[in-house]
Amino acid sequence: MDSPEITQAVDALRRRMVPGARTILGIAGAPGSGKSTFAAWLQEQFSPGTSVVVPMDGFHLGNAVIGGTPLRQRKGAIDTFDAGGYLSLLRRLARRDEAVVYAPEFRRTLDEPVAASIAVPADVPLVITEGNYLLAGQEPWKEVRTQLDEVWFLETPPALRLQRLVDRHISFGMDREAAVAWANGPDEANARLIQATRPAADRIIPWL
Repeated sequence: MDSPEITQAVDALRRRMVPGARTILGIAGAPGSGKSTFAAWLQEQFSPGTSVVVPMDGFHLGNAVIGGTPLRQRKGAIDTFDAGGYLSLLRRLARRDEAVVYAPEFRRTLDEPVAASIAVPADVPLVITEGNYLLAGQEPWKEVRTQLDEVWFLETPPALRLQRLVDRHISFGMDREAAVAWANGPDEANARLIQATRPAADRIIPWL
């Protein structure tokens, strides 16, 4: 999985981390680019207990909120997230004035966010947060960027990314026709928006 770009990025991240301070790193990329896999891999490059992964997906709006509305047919679009809640969490993580901050996570088996599922103790020096819209320019997303010390954008071949999305949707219960339609429809619309934010990233990371 290593590449010169990844090796350089990880080395620079190590140098950036200093005792008594916290670094919040954002991992952005289109749906299916491998953000959660990369974040987990990156966490393994550091000693146990020194980093925590906090996904943006914990701020999906619940199905009770979007059910029966047009948002349900666009789940995963930028307006189907609690952006203000995510921003508030990042501000709390940056302040480090609480012994432990608890973050939500999204469980695909439930298709729902679950509150207070990830513990982030104050002494953890590295928080890795991954999500689609970390570099989006609209409010309040542009305030999200101000809470992140760096944002890396994952670059994945489009055909591979699309196949991963189809396979993911099938694995969580869609039939193939519906999975292909969703991957080429809502997912692709989101991918175009996210790809447009790529120039704002601090690093472009090739990832397969």
